[in-house]
Amino acid sequence: MEQISKLPEAEQEAYGARLLEELEADRKWDDLLASPKSQALLEKMADEAWAEYERGETAPLDDILNDKKD
Repeated sequence: MEQISKLPEAEQEAYGARLLEELEADRKWDDLLASPKSQALLEKMADEAWAEYERGETAPLDDILNDKKD
């Protein structure tokens, strides 16, 4: 904030607006993820992912990312 306060007022306002947008987006995600319906969906997705892992249907993320580099 100290560095931003040294900028021209128009730039300070632009940074402030961007910060407020980010805070609002974070609040919306927090609200969405806190709902019981979202929690149930996340639990279902986690269970499905775990079952895929146990069946050997997953790959390490490093392997996937390295394949994309090639």
